[in-house]
Amino acid sequence: MKYTVLWSKEAEANLAAIWLASENREEVARAVDELDRFLHSVGHSLGESRGGERRIAFQGPIGITFKVSNEDRFVLVSSVWAPKR
Repeated sequence: MKYTVLWSKEAEANLAAIWLASENREEVARAVDELDRFLHSVGHSLGESRGGERRIAFQGPIGITFKVSNEDRFVLVSSVWAPKR
């Protein structure tokens, strides 16, 4: 069963800023595509738990925090950032 995935306005704005500032925009786009695909299919087990419904995950140059409602099959990405390498 798939999850419905939404990105908060803040997460979308941060992602846009990361993409614009990136030297490798394809890498950012690929990471987001992979995260989105994983969230749709295995949102409940992606990344690490941060208590309750909150989780954190990393893919390439992107880190996200998100909440998962297994009962509603819903994922909300609340923040996005570029971890320091």
